[in-house]
Amino acid sequence: MNVRQIGAVAAASVLALGLTACGDSGKSSGSGGGSGAKFKVGIKFDQPGLGLKEGSKYTGFDVDVATYVAKELGHKASDIQWVQAPSAQRETLLSTGQVNMVVATYSITDARKEKVSFAGPYFVAGQDLLVRSDETAITGPETLTGKKLCSVTGSTPAQKIKAKYPGVQLQEFGTYSECVAALVSKGVDAVTTDNTILAGYASQAQYKGKLKVVGKPFSEERYGIGLKKGDKATCEKVNSAIAKMVSSGEWQKAVDANLGPAGFKVDTATNPPKQDPCT
Repeated sequence: MNVRQIGAVAAASVLALGLTACGDSGKSSGSGGGSGAKFKVGIKFDQPGLGLKEGSKYTGFDVDVATYVAKELGHKASDIQWVQAPSAQRETLLSTGQVNMVVATYSITDARKEKVSFAGPYFVAGQDLLVRSDETAITGPETLTGKKLCSVTGSTPAQKIKAKYPGVQLQEFGTYSECVAALVSKGVDAVTTDNTILAGYASQAQYKGKLKVVGKPFSEERYGIGLKKGDKATCEKVNSAIAKMVSSGEWQKAVDANLGPAGFKVDTATNPPKQDPCT
């Protein structure tokens, strides 16, 4: 073999290796399994006790639930790629395949079922109000008339307030952390979302003693795990994983570790919940 032939063979080998590498890097796992490939999970990045990103660290009840479920689906914790899932973008992230599932205080509603499938619920919370510690006039949703109330665009709490309490001056921001900052600076009078989320903010070091949860829930929010519409097979696997997490005691451990520090009292009449049949 002459020098020219040797060079051609070497070049062909390099090209083949390059194509193989490209093929491997392009692989992505489906919702149901395949350890080693990235498993993309949508969570909130700004909800203390539920889904919080601090540097490269992710913590919270939703993170623990997602990690447990992913493991039951065949994915190691190191396989998970956490993706920020703002309330208004959760359906799009699922329908376009940008994530495999969403575990982001995602309330199961009939309207959302038209766009995505849900496994769960894995927790039942309730909508409440967060106010400044010295606030005495706001004692429940019926006392909000004329008050400036903050919630997040696309969230269930914002939609419910619009429908039931038209006298409220509703302001919608992109994240709850923006709402809480506005509350502390007196830009708004109250923040509304699930009591689990509000308790997490009230317990943060920078807000301790400055904020309080009214403690008068006025809804039932059933947190589900969002999946691509029609994926019944994965839904059933996820439901089995949630049930196993509860029966093993890991669910309670996650609740105590993440919601306990905020002094949050879980409603044992509705928790832990039983999962809905997959459709």
